Amino acid sequence: MELTYIIAGQLRREYILPPVGRPLLDAPGGNLLYTAAGAALWTSGIGLLGRVGEDYPRDWLRDLDRRGFDARGLHVIPGALDLRLFLAYGDGFTPQRTNPVSHFARRQMSFPKALLGYQPPDESSTGISKIAPNSPRLTDIPEEYLFAKSLHLCALDYMTQSRLIGAFKLGSVTAITLSPSPSYMIPRHTDQLRPLVQGLTAFIPSEEELRALFWGRTHDLWEMAEAVGSFGCEFVVVKRGAKGQLLLDVVGRKRWEVPAYSARIADPTGAGDVFCGGFMAGYHRSFDPLEAVLYGNVAASLSLEGSGAFYVLEVLPGLAEARVESLRGLVRKI
Repeated sequence: MELTYIIAGQLRREYILPPVGRPLLDAPGGNLLYTAAGAALWTSGIGLLGRVGEDYPRDWLRDLDRRGFDARGLHVIPGALDLRLFLAYGDGFTPQRTNPVSHFARRQMSFPKALLGYQPPDESSTGISKIAPNSPRLTDIPEEYLFAKSLHLCALDYMTQSRLIGAFKLGSVTAITLSPSPSYMIPRHTDQLRPLVQGLTAFIPSEEELRALFWGRTHDLWEMAEAVGSFGCEFVVVKRGAKGQLLLDVVGRKRWEVPAYSARIADPTGAGDVFCGGFMAGYHRSFDPLEAVLYGNVAASLSLEGSGAFYVLEVLPGLAEARVESLRGLVRKI
């Protein structure tokens, strides 16, 4: 398989109580897999870069090979690595991450023993020097990965993202897209964000992350996008959930609003990461940022309609393409 795309991110063992449908209890997930699935909806030749412990199910790793992913970049480190992630949804679609016992009790479900002692992953603003144990290292990168054409960095700690960008820029990568981590999207780290954004093809924050970065300075999302774009990236894409996306072409000074494709929401887990995978694949296919947003938008819409990282790959053939054509006519240029 010829490698064209590399995705660097984190794997998780997910315990999800979705708004609709059956719970997922110990299922493969994490931003790496959701992003990979969003890309695989449109293309192949995808390499995965991340790390797991010896306690990570080997069947899950073999399943990635069966699905056509290149998993040589998934490094198994000695010992156990706690990759558990619990999410529960109430009346709305905002995930609750704490106190899993009460959520299982509320649904009159038995509490799984595998969640005993669970503590939510620390996503607080701890600075820019901390490296997460499940973030990929430079030594995890297979040499062949450096000859790929596109790289997407999922939300990872600052140091990991910075080092990976430097390493892949020495290879053959021509397009780099990045999702920031909430840990550094705060006003006091604005100066550190500049070198991270400089040279990116696309910087892809959520609306919440962008507002957190500019807290107390402005309420105008376009003004925020322009400010980040001035750091030296080609495009800024703001993920707005049910409101769709904003796209800023920094060099061409163009703006678009793309509404979210209307979908039946069963489980919003990972939809933002699925979008990034679709964007990555769409941009490499067309080198058109608006087309890339359409691909990401539709991929996210499909993922919303079921649970699990790979649900998006189970849709009927031709459905994704039909949705892109339908959505194209709803784009608004600002």
